Amino acid sequence: MPVKNSRVPLVATLVALTGVVALLALPAPGRETGHAAIVRAPASREAATASGSPRAAPVEGSAEPTGPPAPSPVPTGRPDPGTATVPGASRAGRQPPVVDHGPRTGDKVALTFDADMTDAMRYQLRSGAVRSYANLAIVDLLERERVPATFFLTGKWVEEYPDVTRRLAANPRFELANHTYGHLAFTADCYHLPTIPRQRMAADVARTFDVIAPYGGRQTRYFRFPGLCHDRIALAELAPLGVTVVDGDVVSGDPFARSWRPIVDAVLSRVRPGSVVVLHVTEANAPMTDEALPRILAGLAAQGLTPAPLSEVLAATPPSPTA
Repeated sequence: MPVKNSRVPLVATLVALTGVVALLALPAPGRETGHAAIVRAPASREAATASGSPRAAPVEGSAEPTGPPAPSPVPTGRPDPGTATVPGASRAGRQPPVVDHGPRTGDKVALTFDADMTDAMRYQLRSGAVRSYANLAIVDLLERERVPATFFLTGKWVEEYPDVTRRLAANPRFELANHTYGHLAFTADCYHLPTIPRQRMAADVARTFDVIAPYGGRQTRYFRFPGLCHDRIALAELAPLGVTVVDGDVVSGDPFARSWRPIVDAVLSRVRPGSVVVLHVTEANAPMTDEALPRILAGLAAQGLTPAPLSEVLAATPPSPTA
């Protein structure tokens, strides 16, 4: 009777165990091996979008929305955290301060020029009824005499005159400020101007900052209401924007004036140290301002007063909380 070889099953068993151990030592599918070929997905959807990586298609049956992506946020015109040093910047979220003039000491006064533009004015331009709402003679004189000035620009005026805006921004003596987008009234019964709805007030002013910002130059957070018309409701609506409202204590009356004399008289009879003079650079609506301006400059010099940027005139002024 043959004798069984007991070593054969033992060897077979050892071989089998060795194979199992070898299989267990191999990496499992999908396990990281230290090679860059395997990319780990972000831990969350927020991490994916923050890294700029494209989002994967939603899994069927998941709660992921399948409609079009949400639009990008529109510009808000709100100040960045670093704008605290910008002239006119106030604390966002509080009712903006209102100023009429600077301190009544020294010899500085601010010449400010409003650049209005309404839809009706645009129609006048398109139809050829008027030649221009940009009085370049004023800009020429200010540049030639090296006179500082601050320009309150409407967004539509900037869009209509981008080259003139670049010229203003390029002058280190000029400051740029905000005069709304389309020169709508922020209160009722404001010189027959159409009234902007309350819910659109902040967006209108914010849009104007966004229109002006790309031109650079001496940007400010100063804002002027059309017609100087405002109330507590309008001021409250602008609280998120961090602006300072600038009215002015010397209103020249240059719109639609038929002679330079009343403009000059209105300015020189009221101007004092720290005054903020309100003029216009809209030629067709203020055709005599360029003739009045050299006489105003001469009269200021005779009174010992010197034009300065608005930010310098207001620098030492504690603004009133509201008006």
